Amino acid sequence: MKSFNKYLFLFLVLTIFPLAGKAQKDIKKSCISTVLFQATYAYQFPGLDTKVLYGNNSSVGGSVIYKTDKNWLWSFNGNFIFGDNINISRPELMGIILTSSGEIVTGDGIYGSFALFERGAHFQAKVGKVFSILSPNPNCGFFVNGGLGYLFNRIRCEFGSYASPPANLSGDYLYGYDRMRGGFAYSGEIGYMYMSNSRLLNFSISLEFVQAHTKPLREWDFNLMMKDTNSYVDRYWGIRFSIYIPTYKRMPAEYYYY
Repeated sequence: MKSFNKYLFLFLVLTIFPLAGKAQKDIKKSCISTVLFQATYAYQFPGLDTKVLYGNNSSVGGSVIYKTDKNWLWSFNGNFIFGDNINISRPELMGIILTSSGEIVTGDGIYGSFALFERGAHFQAKVGKVFSILSPNPNCGFFVNGGLGYLFNRIRCEFGSYASPPANLSGDYLYGYDRMRGGFAYSGEIGYMYMSNSRLLNFSISLEFVQAHTKPLREWDFNLMMKDTNSYVDRYWGIRFSIYIPTYKRMPAEYYYY
């Protein structure tokens, strides 16, 4: 593993940083090639099988993007999915360990409260194209892109700090209730990207679509009392806002001759 990390670091040093140093042109006059670092946030709406378990959620992450002098965008992107809107009822999720009144008994032998959250992640490689329409320079404007990758989601259960979890929800037993599933995912995005001539203000806003063909990743589902062998289609629609840190060097605004 240490050798892999060493080679990965060496690869990044030999590829990303040389690319970052090449783009030293005036972006007002021509398309440039450069590396962009992106921080991004999306508010997402679930569809298909996703909305059975989850409500609206958030997604936050980052990307490393290589923009060519032909306005092609090549990137690797990772996002963390999180939310506190769970649509499945507690009896549906963990009914076999609830009391007849719907309460849960903690490891301390008392009734306890617990909260449910959505957690997940989405990793993808993306390719896109910028069309310099209604833009301050040739390097930005409306854009489209698509991605291929992997997505997973699950339900996280948290107990109050005053109570210990019941034996049925401690250790590996908890995995039998979290409905974790994952699989191949693809995405599409359309939006507007702005890169200021001064290099100080760089952002985009877009609409995105993500769909994943997922399968359960746990070996046992306690509600089914067997492994869940179904296949699911997880879908997210979202509104995404991103900011960019460009790596090209600004050209001087004026030249002085002596």
